[in-house]
Amino acid sequence: MHPDSWQFTDDLDGFLARADGFLRSRPAAHTVPLTVTDTLRRRGLHYYGRDAPLFGTLAADDGTVAAALVHTPPYGLCLTPVTARQADALADRLADLGRRPAEVSAERESAAAFARAWQRRAGVRAGVRMRQRLYRLDGLIPPAPVPDGRPRVAGPADRELLVRWFEEFADAVGEGPVRDGGAWADARLSYGGVTLWEAADGTPLAMAGATREIAGQVRVAPVYTPAGLRRRGYAGAVTAEVSRAARDAGAAEVLLFTDLANPTSNGLYQRLGYRGVADFTVWAFAG
Repeated sequence: MHPDSWQFTDDLDGFLARADGFLRSRPAAHTVPLTVTDTLRRRGLHYYGRDAPLFGTLAADDGTVAAALVHTPPYGLCLTPVTARQADALADRLADLGRRPAEVSAERESAAAFARAWQRRAGVRAGVRMRQRLYRLDGLIPPAPVPDGRPRVAGPADRELLVRWFEEFADAVGEGPVRDGGAWADARLSYGGVTLWEAADGTPLAMAGATREIAGQVRVAPVYTPAGLRRRGYAGAVTAEVSRAARDAGAAEVLLFTDLANPTSNGLYQRLGYRGVADFTVWAFAG
């Protein structure tokens, strides 16, 4: 694989003209680049940060797209499945361009292949920051018993709460310093993308977000319950509600990611009817 087989651009429209069909060919496996590029198209190229994003495609021998990447600094690379040889070529090209990704996120084998290649090419240290599992909703199994309370789609009056809860969630998963809670809340409120589980008196107890539908799939994220309200069934109830709403709205696939280090959340989503699709890994780089 010649390094020049990887081509890069900062032109989102040009990238999508080239790669959109490839990304939509496997919407579950490509859920993150699909939703990230959709968000950039709707909210602007600097939604995720001050620096311009980079988009990349790998040309197959017949000229079609064999792999793709999205890099939205300060976040890491989001990479579709690649072989070890393709990862080596990618590391060489990114180093030549002067890119210094802080992380890579991809299916397990692809992430490991790029991490090894980047260590070699850039002389950095690499370590696993998170192991994740992508789940797909099979048949929704509502929680039983359903906890006290009711679901409600969040509105503009909830913005301050959403910002605070999102920043707490981001801090818990190691993304706190780079996440803008206000921008996230505004984007989600623009299409009713957060559902709250609230008590009978209207007190919010938990939240679950959902991406816009793209390529027939919706991804549930994030799911958050404040520490003092956990283990009461609120997360399961609100996740079941956004999953049902996505299906009712016509989504062919409803997806979510879990941290494999959290057996509670993995067990919860399986009880709701989610089944594992693939394992992903986030590798972090230093030095």
